[in-house]
Amino acid sequence: MRLLLDTHIFLWSLLEPTRLTQRVASDLENPANELWLSPISIWEILILAEKRRVILNPDSFTWLRNVLRTTPLREAPINHEVAIQSRAINLRHQDPVDRFLAATALIYDLTLVTADERLLKSRKFAVLPNR
Repeated sequence: MRLLLDTHIFLWSLLEPTRLTQRVASDLENPANELWLSPISIWEILILAEKRRVILNPDSFTWLRNVLRTTPLREAPINHEVAIQSRAINLRHQDPVDRFLAATALIYDLTLVTADERLLKSRKFAVLPNR
C-alpha cells in the first residue's frame, strides 16, 4: 500500500504511538508499504510548534530535519495539479491543509491515513481510518 500520512498520524507515530490503532501501527511498520509525507505537513508542524501546540526538541527545525533524514518517507510534492485539485475537490470544509492532503492523495493515488472524521467521510480518495 502507498500511504500518505496526515500530519497528526505522522506526529503520533513518532511522539505518541499509543494513539495509533493496531491496524494503522501495523501498516506503518510493514516494510511492504510505502510511507509518503506532504511538504504541507512539514509546514503545519512548524506552525503547531510556533503556537506551542507541539514541543519538538531541541527545536522544530532540527527535530524535523533529523526525522526526515532517518525515517523512510517519500515526499509527495505539491505541484500544479495538486494545487488545482485542492480547490476542485469536493470537501465540506475549507481547511487548506486538509484540501492539499486530499488532493495529494487523489493525484498520486495514495491512501490517506487519518483520524480526521471530515476527511474520512469523503468518497473521492482512499482512506485508512485511525479509529
